[in-house]
Amino acid sequence: MTPLVLLLTALSLSADCFAVAVSGAIAMTSPSRAQVIRTALVFGLAQFLMAVAGWAAGSEFVELVSSYDHWIAFGLLGLVGAHMIREAFEDEEERESAVDITLGVRLLILAVATSIDSLAVGLTFAFLDVPILFPASVIGAVTFAVTVGGFALGTRLGALAGRRARLVGGLILIGIGVKIVLEHTLL
Repeated sequence: MTPLVLLLTALSLSADCFAVAVSGAIAMTSPSRAQVIRTALVFGLAQFLMAVAGWAAGSEFVELVSSYDHWIAFGLLGLVGAHMIREAFEDEEERESAVDITLGVRLLILAVATSIDSLAVGLTFAFLDVPILFPASVIGAVTFAVTVGGFALGTRLGALAGRRARLVGGLILIGIGVKIVLEHTLL
């Protein structure tokens, strides 16, 4: 596997993390450095672990999940997106702490939803007899960097979106889920 192919693979796997980071930053309006780093670390680690899990599990596990993995991702992203949209219509006091995608169950759900495709990539590496640690590390590192970039862009866009930021963020997450389903069912 050439370095260019590995980099392009990592970038494609991190695209959903970028979009989630943008929408999260839009909804949060001004995430702290700790929130950005925490999210980027969890997203990068999830991509790394899913690639390793796909490589280690072999075809049986990935085949079991691959027939409906897009529905899992859609459901998870849809739930978080719908919650963000609901929060857009709550009182300002109720919304202040509710939107944080960088903590707890919400962060874990987003990390899993955006890293499911890494299972298949890990399986592909196993079929190609590629040792997994270096490629998975590159995938995790690229995801970290792309997530940080997504937060930077989303913070700027959030300032422009104003009061409707949470609504926009929620719609973006639902859109990512729809995109994942369409990619898996139409292609």
